[in-house]
This record gives sequence, structure tokens and C-alpha cells, in this order.
Amino acid sequence: MTAIFVSFSTATEMSLRLPRGEKTTHGQSLQTGVLVFKPHIQAGVLTLALTALLRDVSSQVTGLAPKKFLSLPLGAVKPAGWLHDQLAVQTNGLAGHEHDFYDYVAQTDWTGAGSYWFNGMVPNGVLMGDAKIQAQTQAFLDYVLDHQDATGWLGPEVNTTKPRYLWGRYPFFFGAIQMVEANPSIAGRVVPALHKFVSLANTMLHNGEGLEDWTNTRWEDFVITLQWLYDFHPDGQEDLLIDTMKMLKYTGDPWEDVFSPEYFPHTAVENLQNPFNVLTWHGVNMAEGLKALPSTYRFTHNQSGKPFVLGCCQHRMGFTLPVPWAPSGIYAADEYLAGLEAARGTELCLVVETMFSGSYLYQVIGDPKFADRVERITYNALPATLTGDMWSRQYLQQQNQIAAKNMTPNPFPTDGPYSNVFGLEPNYPCCTVNHPQGWPKFISNSFVTTPDQKSLVQVYLGPFSASTTLANGNKVTASVDTLYPFSDTLSTTIKADKAFTYYVRIPSWVSAGTISVNGARAKSVAPSNGLHAVSIPAGTSTFVLSLPADITLESRPHGSVAVHRGPLHYAFDIQRTQKVLAQNSQQPMAVDLEFDSATAWQYAIDSSTLRFNGESPASGQLPSPIFDSGLPPFTITATACPINWTVAGDTFAASPPTNPACTGAATNITLWPFGATKLRIGEFPTFNTTG
Repeated sequence: MTAIFVSFSTATEMSLRLPRGEKTTHGQSLQTGVLVFKPHIQAGVLTLALTALLRDVSSQVTGLAPKKFLSLPLGAVKPAGWLHDQLAVQTNGLAGHEHDFYDYVAQTDWTGAGSYWFNGMVPNGVLMGDAKIQAQTQAFLDYVLDHQDATGWLGPEVNTTKPRYLWGRYPFFFGAIQMVEANPSIAGRVVPALHKFVSLANTMLHNGEGLEDWTNTRWEDFVITLQWLYDFHPDGQEDLLIDTMKMLKYTGDPWEDVFSPEYFPHTAVENLQNPFNVLTWHGVNMAEGLKALPSTYRFTHNQSGKPFVLGCCQHRMGFTLPVPWAPSGIYAADEYLAGLEAARGTELCLVVETMFSGSYLYQVIGDPKFADRVERITYNALPATLTGDMWSRQYLQQQNQIAAKNMTPNPFPTDGPYSNVFGLEPNYPCCTVNHPQGWPKFISNSFVTTPDQKSLVQVYLGPFSASTTLANGNKVTASVDTLYPFSDTLSTTIKADKAFTYYVRIPSWVSAGTISVNGARAKSVAPSNGLHAVSIPAGTSTFVLSLPADITLESRPHGSVAVHRGPLHYAFDIQRTQKVLAQNSQQPMAVDLEFDSATAWQYAIDSSTLRFNGESPASGQLPSPIFDSGLPPFTITATACPINWTVAGDTFAASPPTNPACTGAATNITLWPFGATKLRIGEFPTFNTTG
């Protein structure tokens, strides 16, 4: 093994000419004989070792490492019950109407926003059977494919002098893949276009072209597209696909280092120096970067690296080290990582991207903690940042959010004062076009199969139906009837041509869960790696799950606590006043709304007095929409007392006071599911009624 070490002290791009076929320690194959290297370290001296270190990997293994679970094609899983209604609310709200009036969609030249919209509305249209949306997404696909140029390039840069960067295509690829899954008859048109682009991209990468900071952080999304082609439509291009995966990783940001304990920040980063591309601490990039390590494992087959992948991703997902997660399930990043303070913000884009990444992590790695995390985000953080009718959205949500208005001063160091207004496009338009992917992709990824395709696995809990053909021609349908997470009971009916084993995830928060199969006596659930196995004979079977949970407390900064039960985080729902700040001239439903507190919110709670109140509605139906003030059937009551709690300016709550004194008599307050609150206290100071 030979090595060349080069030291330099600036962050300039450098080129080295080496023998064709040599590899760097990052694994970049020097097929052109020239390495173009942009240092990840932005200060100090970096030593670059060029070796044949990864030659053994490329010569000893072929193909892609298998995933722990296989996803089902779009349309195989459908929402039912209240989840179907929730997707109908989205379709009837802003997401379903953007194509009619919103410039970034209706008049896009596809500079990014159009492909974001496409990525989310493809599954929305299919799951709702919405002919109008499906026609819109088909027209978008047709236009892009019809305008692919002779080189293979796809996108609005065709026949222009615009610079050609790879990243803007990635959301389009995800949308196109989903369309092929839902309608395999179009594969003959879509797949060749993708292969033609891959050939061009491979050449560009070897020449150091098409790269900029966003491409360098989001390379994993292109890798996943390449892996879909490899798994389902390789068309004899296996070597080129694998080489392109390697080139993307080894010209991109080193997420294995970003996520390592040595470099990962545990506090707000505005006063820290990033040793890598500054965009690696950008919240949405990190959400997408979660997919980097497991996607890399698939093409390197590096078994020794797999525990490291697990360790890094678990660290990032908040299971080991104190990373900046909020009780709503998501982490704080008001543009960049923002630490643990309850007034800091979380961007809507990173909510939906983390949901998607978490589903991918579970499918590749199989750790149920990823599924638990996604379910918490979906039932808390996602609805909390949208109005109940889903016509207005925030850019940033807060754990303790006492107002949603033009905030001067505001607690967000790099985002504007309009960031937590509920509206059409507060602060930036990206979340307007990107948020619709959240609910549809959660639904689509709620069922998977085992790699041998002999078993169906229910990953997420909620009302769904799934239909697929397992191995040996075994046609199976599963229908889940439940109000979960607003009920602890799930009834599942399965029809199967042949006997098989069905698996259902039992979340980590379940306490004394039971299962009754075909009316038999209930038995305790016995999950292995989070999954409970149910033996299903041919014909029709029904089982009922009871999954109760205890109230739990999460310690937060300044001695405050957050309250949980099951997948739901509970918060004090502050009554609000509403003011219309702006109204779109073409669509009167698209409004910017200012919310302000109409009642006192400065309370400490006695955590020993928490009581759960949960009765599902006798009708078996939830209100529509469910995620708004006073509507969910589950609440928690607590004894509380008023305290002195300061406000920063007139817009946001200061940090919760530590060991506050009561300034008035104790009273009872009600905590509601976090996702139904728009103004809230989610992290409480505490006091003791007997102290």
C-alpha cells in the first residue's frame, strides 16, 4: 500500500495528478488520473492521505448489502379512519391548492421549489385517489422528461446558461420513483431517462463538476435513487451505478465525521466554528444526512463499519448522547442547530425530512428506536406547526410558544422575525412546497416486508390498510381499525391465501400490552427487537392489541419537565387571539395569521399530581381536523400555581425559572396533545404542593 501525504493550511480547492485507478482514504477512484479535493476542514492544517485503502472493498464485494426490511410500492398502503381524514384536510388545504395559485409551483422554472412540490404531491395524489393532483404531477413528470437534453441533463437549466448543480434534481428523482412504483407501466419512459442522467452525472463527478455546498451535503439522496435503480432497474449498468455512489460520497461532506462524538455539537452553534462545510450544521441538511451512513453501508458492505453506522445514527437520533432533541420528537434548528432551550425554533422542512430519513434508517438497520422516533415526530411536531385546516404553516415552531407574530426581538439568531407566523411562506418558501411529503410518506412507510418477502411487518401504529403479494404468491391484506394515538386499542383484520407470520411493532413506551387473537384470551405481548409475531393461518383472522402507557416525565433545562404519555407529548394550550396580517390576492384561504396569548401561561406544575383522562368518543369518530385546540379526546390534568416568568421583549418566553415560588393559589390546568396546540407551554417549571 502506497500513501502520499499532503499538508496545507487553507481551504482552497486543490488538484493532484496520480496514477489512474488510485484511491484516496475517502475511497475516491482516480479514473481520470486527477483528484479535485475541496478540504472539509476550514481552518488549521489538514493532512490528506492518498492510499489504496478501499481497494479490498471494491475487489472483494459486489452489489448492494441487503436492507433489514423492504418497502412496499406507493399505493400498497392506504390511510383509513382519521388518518385518511387528515390527508383529506391536507389535500383540501394549502398543499392541494399550491398548483392553482402559488408562484413557486404554478409558474416555476423548477429551481428547486417545483421538484419539492412534486416529491410530496405524488404520494398525496395517489393515496387520496385525487385525479386532479395526479394529472398535475403527471404533467410535471412529462414536461421534465420531454425536455431532457442530449447530454442527459434534466431540469430548468436545459437550453440556458444557468450553472448545472446536481442537487436540485434529487426531490424530482424521489417523485419519479414513486410514480413508477404506483404505475409500473411508465417505467419504460422514466428509467432510461434516469440512467441517461446518471451517466452524465458520473462524468461530471469525475471531473469535479456539478458540485456546490448543497450538493456536498445532500449527496445521500442521489445515492438512494441510484440504489433504487440498482435494486429494481439496473439495465446492465451496475458498475456505473456503484461507481457513481462512491463518487457522490467521496466528493461530498463526511457525515461519519460530522456525526461523530468528537465533532457533533451539543449546544447551539451560532458561536461555534464548524470544522466542516458550515451547511452540515444546517438543520434540514442534517435531517437528510441521517441517510448518509446507512446508504454508504449498502454499497461498501463494510461490516466493521456497520456498528459505527448504528452508533453514529443513534447518537444523531438522540438515543445515547445529549443531542438537541425537543420533547415533540424533533430537534431544534432555527436554520442551524439550536441546542435545548425551549424558545429556540424548529423548521418545518427538517420535521418532514427527519420523518423520511427515520423510515429509511429503520428499513436499512432495523432498530425499532428509529420507528419510535418517527412516530413521535409525526403525531406531535408535524401537526403543531400547521393550523388545523392546514392552510397556514410556520417556518419555525417552539416548545414554549406564547405568541406567533412578527417577533422583535426574536430568539432566532439567523432567521427573520416573521419566522413563527402561521402563513403562506413566512421567512422562506421552502416549507410551503416541502411539507406535503410528511403525512403521505409516513403512511406509505407504515408497512414493510421481511427480506425474504414471507412476512408483512406493521411499522407504524394508526389506521391503515395494506395489500400485497408475499412470497409464493401469498396474497395478503391487513386492515387496522383504530383511533391511535387517541386510543390504546387497535383491531387488525388480516386476509391471507396461505399461512404466514405477521409482525407488528410494539413501541418502547407501551406498559403491560396485551394481544387477543381471534377472540382468545388476551396474552402479554412479547416483542423481539420491537416486533411481536402473530401466526396467521389461511383465511381471515383478527387480533386486538391493547397498548396502554404510563405518564412519564422528561427532564429539560433549568429544572423544567416535559410530560408524555405513549407517543404523545402534552402541553398547556394557551388560548389565543387571531389577527390576519396578509391575504393572498388569488387564494383568500391562504392567509398570514398572528396569534397572541389571551390567557395567563406562567405556571409551574406539581408533577406528582398528573392524571390521564382518556375516553375515546362513543361514536368511534374523531373531530375533523383533529389537531386543533380542544379537539383531541386525550388530556392530562395537573395541579399548577402561577409564578413570575419573564418575557423577552413582548414576543417569547424566557427560559423556565428554576425552583420558582408560587405567586397565587394552586389551581388545576389541562394539558393537551402538543400537535393540537398552536400557542403552548411544553416545558414546565415545577413546584411541590406539600413542600
